[in-house]
Amino acid sequence: MTAREQVQHLLNFIDQSPSPWHAVASIETTIKALQFTRLDETAKWSLQAGGRYYVVRDDSSIVLFVLGHKIPAESGFKIVGAHTDSPGLRIRPHAATASDGIARLGVEIYGGPILATFADRDLSLAGRVSYVDDQHLTYKLVRFDQPLLRLPNLAIHMNRGVNEDGLKLHKQNELPLMLAQLSSDQLPQPYFLSLLEQAAGIDAAQVLSWDLAAYDTQKGAFWGGNQEFYANSQIDNLASCHAGLQALLDETVLNHAESTLVCAFFDHEEIGSESHIGAGGSFLTDVLQRISVATSMEREDTARALAQSFLISADMAHAYHPNFPSAYDADHKVFVNKGPVIKSNANRRYSSESISIARFIYWCEQASIPYQRYSHRSDLPCGSTIGPIASAKLGIRSIDIGCPMWAMHSIRESAGVQDHEYMIKVLQRFFID
Repeated sequence: MTAREQVQHLLNFIDQSPSPWHAVASIETTIKALQFTRLDETAKWSLQAGGRYYVVRDDSSIVLFVLGHKIPAESGFKIVGAHTDSPGLRIRPHAATASDGIARLGVEIYGGPILATFADRDLSLAGRVSYVDDQHLTYKLVRFDQPLLRLPNLAIHMNRGVNEDGLKLHKQNELPLMLAQLSSDQLPQPYFLSLLEQAAGIDAAQVLSWDLAAYDTQKGAFWGGNQEFYANSQIDNLASCHAGLQALLDETVLNHAESTLVCAFFDHEEIGSESHIGAGGSFLTDVLQRISVATSMEREDTARALAQSFLISADMAHAYHPNFPSAYDADHKVFVNKGPVIKSNANRRYSSESISIARFIYWCEQASIPYQRYSHRSDLPCGSTIGPIASAKLGIRSIDIGCPMWAMHSIRESAGVQDHEYMIKVLQRFFID
């Protein structure tokens, strides 16, 4: 595929994945068509050399792997890690309230979104609903396709300083999302449950709980004079998930891997990864240990495999914004469409170090693609990724890299078309090296 075709495929993936639960479902649909077998964590595993497998935990984290022609104790694991979640607004348990005839949905802030970007957007809801079906607990993905919610701005006539001071929203009082105009006999919570009933096909009385996120219904798009950029929600970090998946599913990679190849996509990165499905939990460790046990009878072979392994933590990077030059270290500016970014931080907010950096540069050179180096301003707090967390838990060498982007954590982010193709190519090179 061309770079543009790859990004169109990415935009379709994002548009089909308005929540972490939908993202994993989209990935599962793709890999099932390529003969990947789902493994149950409660069952005993029987694995075959060259086999393709995946494990899902709590519907929003997934680890997929291809067993190499050599057992992990002899060749290690090659792992690409990313995350399925994005910052945003999540719906509260007692969701709907009403005042002056207007129903609103209460929200909690998930992670660190740019709240002002949620104003005046065509928002809707997506996630999962848990319910009782024939006396059994189960769940179902739910998505409202049409614009359902809105966070209207206050008119400038009542907020005269908005252009000078920026839009500031009180997190408790000013973030509830407008839902509907109710008649005098309608109550807000039953009205909201009736909407869930219509969208999910579940009787409202059966619904017990939900995980629902507000999402932007506007589709992804190319933009720029040469259509060299693209915009969508959740580019951070579904773009990295997509790149890792496309690299793994390349025919050459699938059919010629000597090492065991792994893609691990976690939920909860945006809130610190400390959960049973996050990078700070046991999910990846459990999967790698079980692969080692299933392919070898020696107890120490798990440690031998990890000692030969490598993790690429793929997340997005801060592209230079010419309107805000003072936000960047002058010697470490990185640019859209100029190649993957190697992210470094002396305090290990990123996992990169000299040897892992050298190896990644080598893979870029082998793939004939450019690369860039990024370091955050010393007087600004630096973000982090799954890289340091997963690397520490597993005891393996790691690097943090990503495609440069603008407006990280906005509801509408932007990145470069060429960079996505570059990222796929270097991850393919990593897998087959």
